[in-house]
This record gives sequence, structure tokens and C-alpha cells, in this order.
Amino acid sequence: MNKRNEIRNIAIIAHVDHGKTTLVDCILKQTGTQRESQQVTTRVMDSNPQERERGITIFAKNASYTYNNHKVNIVDTPGHADFGGEVERILKMADGALLLVDAFEGPMPQTKFVLRRALEAGLKILVVINKIDRPNSRPMTVLDEVLDLFIQLGATEEQLEFPYIFASAKNGYCVLDPKDEPKDITPLLDMILATVPPPDADIDAPFQMLVNSLDYSDYLGKIAIGRIFKGKVKPSDQVIAVAQNQEPKKYKVGKVFLFDRLGKTEATEASAGDIVALTGLEHVLIGHTITSLETPIALEPIEITEPTISMRFSVNDSPFAGKEGKFVTSRNLRERLFKEVITNVAMQVKETESADTFEVSGRGELHLSVLIETMRREGYKLAVSRPEVILKREASGHLLEPIETATLDVPPEFVGIIIEKMGKRKADMLDMIQLEGGMTRLIFDVPTRGMLGFSSEFTIDTKGEGILTHVFKEHSAYRGEVPSRSNGVLISAEKGESVAYSLSQLNERGVFFVGAGEAVYEGMIVGENSRQSDLVVNICKTKKLSNMRASGSDDALRITPPRRLSLEQALEYIEEDELVEVTPKSIRLRKKILDETIRNRESKRKKTLETNVG
Repeated sequence: MNKRNEIRNIAIIAHVDHGKTTLVDCILKQTGTQRESQQVTTRVMDSNPQERERGITIFAKNASYTYNNHKVNIVDTPGHADFGGEVERILKMADGALLLVDAFEGPMPQTKFVLRRALEAGLKILVVINKIDRPNSRPMTVLDEVLDLFIQLGATEEQLEFPYIFASAKNGYCVLDPKDEPKDITPLLDMILATVPPPDADIDAPFQMLVNSLDYSDYLGKIAIGRIFKGKVKPSDQVIAVAQNQEPKKYKVGKVFLFDRLGKTEATEASAGDIVALTGLEHVLIGHTITSLETPIALEPIEITEPTISMRFSVNDSPFAGKEGKFVTSRNLRERLFKEVITNVAMQVKETESADTFEVSGRGELHLSVLIETMRREGYKLAVSRPEVILKREASGHLLEPIETATLDVPPEFVGIIIEKMGKRKADMLDMIQLEGGMTRLIFDVPTRGMLGFSSEFTIDTKGEGILTHVFKEHSAYRGEVPSRSNGVLISAEKGESVAYSLSQLNERGVFFVGAGEAVYEGMIVGENSRQSDLVVNICKTKKLSNMRASGSDDALRITPPRRLSLEQALEYIEEDELVEVTPKSIRLRKKILDETIRNRESKRKKTLETNVG
């Protein structure tokens, strides 16, 4: 089979925050992809607002650069485990991958996940030991750890002979040896051309392309993105979309785009080996094969790891319904969720017994919270339930649950409390490693249930100094009950506006989530109780007026500043009988049943039922 020697297709894979997007910035800048006159922010590939705010890559991006008369198509993939669905399908477009590893942290859980996928895909791996400028970096030791990881994952003899290079993407240089004089990124550019194989290109065969990604334009409609494996395609060509267990459908290609620098350029033709974007394929989905009319044969479909977490998204029925947000009906909610799964292949949406509620499943809390935050910014108002782990049952009747490998880097003084907390969450310790610089690395196998709500607690326990990452490992035997939130909540007794006087009087009852002068309603969670039980409080009660005035009694009221919960913290915090109300302006916590009398009656009924079953 012929090769297109003038093209290289590479993906960049790594654990979160190991420098993928920064390295892409560096490559694009030094190859002239970013014009000198062009004003460019850092992390140009992270164009989504949430990506820039969170400092992570969520959606895979395409770009290209030209070097020594070669065009290199480059794909920046997410590093966070929750967006593994993006990684899995993007690797189908590449022939090689740059594996970035932090010179201090070394291989992390997601490094193992993405490397396994890349090895299974048969990609040529080029290892980049990044951040060698970092204090306490240990590049040669990390290189040995990477080799150990290759061996652990069953790499072939050929795969074990991987090329490697050392880099500081932040400072814009790569070197073949950490002791070499740093100059620029040229050694990496040369290594990519020398080691990543050019794509197979049977240009004369019938057209065949796999859809790996979808984009959308208000002017062009749906845009199908993928790699051409065989043949050629031109505007106005007649093609067929083929998928397993689906009826083939004919289309007429609209426009053909090739990726050029940071954007797309319209082309009169694209050939095998190119990564292209096609318009006119209105109902095509990720995983479909686009072929010529003569040979409608489907390529191997994209396998995506199953979701591990589910939540219920429902129409908001609180007393504040309709006050904030443009999209508030069940029809709005349904259309938006089913639109999401077209491009977000790792997410699933199911109808429920209620027309106003939908079950949404994803790869983790972050995966789902990014969707919720996106919808919120688009003007949607909805209520979401606590994340629940998806359990499986074997044919033998045994219950299986998702298990994750968690890596926690903590200062030595917090090791004891973290081990104790993880033990309560049914975690098994695999290793304890003393890192250079004083941190201790703890590695556990822990049920996904045990990680729900742990992130905020971990940050507090380690005074913000700890680093927590976790990635799905396998389904294993159910490990029993995991303790939930230890404190009850403070619940508003009535609808109204919170009053400073009431908040100060109830100050010792717990910590409030609202301040003075905020609108509340009956059944809304306004704080955390200092005790285990829930407590209904009236924070709208004003001080009774009298003619008497005691010395000092009307001095400034003592009110502790409210604890404001972010969306992720709110999702982690709530229990089974609670919801998070999400609007473009507010995030509120509430009980599912707002009326106190009905709520108490339902609680008694549930306890009676559990006693009878027991």
C-alpha cells in the first residue's frame, strides 16, 4: 500500500496538567502557525470558556502545522479521565502519539489509561518527559518509570524501543539529553518526522472515511470530522453513511475542509491520509463510516468505555421556577440532552417514568457537571439529583461495582487522616511512595462510590496542598455500604427573604449557605446543621419592635459569612432525598419534597418499609 510521505497524523496524550496544550502552543508558535502580528493567548487549543477557567482540556481539538515541507495534523486530547471518550475515538485518526509525562510526578493513573489505548491502537509512541525545568524534577528516573509502565501494559519488543525526548514546553525547548544546551523545539519536530509513520494511502480505492468527531455551524449545519482511510472525496460527491445494525443512508457531500493551522480551509479534493471535515451529512453520527456508493462497507466501530455514574435531570418545580432562565420546559430539556449525546459519545440519556425527568449517565462527576454548567450558561433551568454509581449484576447474581485507582499526593502530616478516610470509603491501599520534595504518594483501589463527595473533603483535610486523581480500573465485587454525609442540613421553614437578625440568632446551629437579604423558599436547604439530623429553621423572621431599647442590644449583629458551594461541591454534598437547583444566575440546594409534613410522613413510611424488609 502506498504512503503519503508528506503527511503525519499525531495525537498528544497525557495525564491531566502534564502540559499537552502548552506543548501544542509551543509547536504552533515556533512553526509559524501563529503569525507574529496575531495576538494569541496561551493555551490556544483550549477555546471553550470552561476549559480556560478550569485549566483543563475537555474537547479534542484539531490543528496542523507545516515543517520541512511536511504537513503534520495534530490533535490535542483531554487528560482528565472523565473525558476518556474523547481520547478513545481521536486515537483512531492518528498514526502516532506524543505521550507527555511530568518530569516530577511521573506516570499517573490517566497516563496508564491513555497509553494502554494508544498501544492497543498500534500507534507509534514518542515519549516526551516534560517540565524538566520544574524544581525537584527527576527526568531520568521518570523515563525508567515510563519504561516499566510499557512493560506492565504488555508492550511488544518493538513498542518498548520507543524514542524519547526531554522538554520544557513552558519555556519552549526540547533536548535529547537533560544536560544539553536548550535552544528551541526543533529536536521534537525532527523526531516526529523521523519516527511517526506516514499514513497508508490507497488513493485509487473506493472512498472510505470514519467519523470520529462532529462540529456544528449555524451556516453549514452539521460537520463530520474524520480521517480518510481510502480513496478521495470532492464536493458534490454521492456517498453512503454505513453503521452496524442501521440502514445505510445516501448523502451528497457539501463542502470539503482540510485543517490548516488553527482553522479550516475549503478544498476541492481530499485524499486518503487526510483528516477532513465534510458538510451536507445531516444525520451522520460518530462511529459511522462514509463510503462511495459502490462499496458501502463499514469500518470497525469506535469502542467507548461504558459510563460509571448516572444522575437525574428534571424540570425545575421549585417556587422560583420560571424566574431565571430561558429554557425551562421538559421539551427544552429533552431536546438539549438528546442533542448532547450526538457529539458526546461517552454520555447516555434515557427517558424515565416521568416525562419531566431524564436519566443521564457519564464517566464521572466532572463529565456531568461540565454538561450542567454548559446548559446553565446557555440559559437552561433544571434540577439535578445526587450522582449515583451504576452497578452491574452477574449471571450468578453477584453485584459488581466500578472500582477506580486513586493517586493522592499529600504532605506527610496529613497521611494518617487520609489513610483513615480512605479506609472508611472501602479503599485498599496498593502503595505508599515518598516523593522528592517531601510529598507522600498514596495509591488506592477504591469504589467509585467512595470517591463521590471526597474531592472537597480532601482539599479541606490537606489544607489545599494535596493533589487527587483517579481513573476507572474495572468492575469488581460490591464492597458494602460507604458512609455518607455525617451532618444534617438546615431547611427553610417558609418562603421569603433571609433576615440578618434570624441568621445571627441561629448562628450556633451550623454553617449557612445563604447571606442576609437572599430569597429562600420552604424546603430549600440554607445551611449545614452542626448535628446529624436535619433541622427546619425560620431565617425570614424579623425582630419584634418595642419602645424599650437595652444598651448594646442593637449593636452590629454577629453573622458568620456564608459558605458558598460551587456546582461540583453542591453535587458532591447532596443526599438521596435532595436536589441541586441550577439556573443561569443561581445554584441552590433543596429537598425533593418541599413540604415538611409530607416529607416527615414519607420518611416514616420508608423507615417502616426498611424495617419490614429487614
